[in-house]
Amino acid sequence: MSASCSTVLILGSAPNAVEAAPWPRAHFDHIVAINNAWAVRPDWTHLIHPEDFPKERRPLDLRENQQLVDYTHYIPQQNAFGGIVYTGGTMAFTAGYWALGALKPRVMAFMGCDMMYASAGSTHFYGTGTADPLRDDITLQSLEAKSARLALLAAEQGCACVNLSKDPSRLVFPRLSPEDVKHTPRLKLADTHGIAAARAQEAALDYAAPDGRYWKIQDQFDAAELARVDALWLTAYKAASIAVA
Repeated sequence: MSASCSTVLILGSAPNAVEAAPWPRAHFDHIVAINNAWAVRPDWTHLIHPEDFPKERRPLDLRENQQLVDYTHYIPQQNAFGGIVYTGGTMAFTAGYWALGALKPRVMAFMGCDMMYASAGSTHFYGTGTADPLRDDITLQSLEAKSARLALLAAEQGCACVNLSKDPSRLVFPRLSPEDVKHTPRLKLADTHGIAAARAQEAALDYAAPDGRYWKIQDQFDAAELARVDALWLTAYKAASIAVA
């Protein structure tokens, strides 16, 4: 399945998210804000949030072209891409898979999603928050591997995952400037054997939580086996040659 010509900005809540505030809207066809990131700029198109995102932190009024995306929207998309146990249970990846399935973009550009947290001071642009990706979670043993998986499955659809941040990051995506997003070339995977191997291992394990509440049954999953799957995805990413030129 080929991607459309659209570009999507996926905006997280890291301190550097505010750098995206003045970026020209013309660079992006859609802006998907994660949780509190809707406050960074008013022209977002989608606000994606989990069930426990407090109602008092949500926008009061929506513009005509704005919509909320909750678990009833993103869990089906994650299931279509293998399920949350394999996609990773944190919102940066959730937003990526939802956008990949629902918007079918040519480029997914991430900002404020580096998942690096200061030991002191502000952890998020709005102050100090909970570092969700750093919790003890069986699906998040390797954030790098989970980002590699997303990049590879996106590349299969002709979509490039890029990182607009200039800061240290757990994302393995190539770096790009906002000005160049519209000119990102289409991708071709040089080697798909590694992808097939990783998928085969996922299928063999058959770890699933169709309702998304994997934490209720995580005793059914073997952390060591999931770590092996992560290693396969990292190996596949290194071999695939999907870097943006």
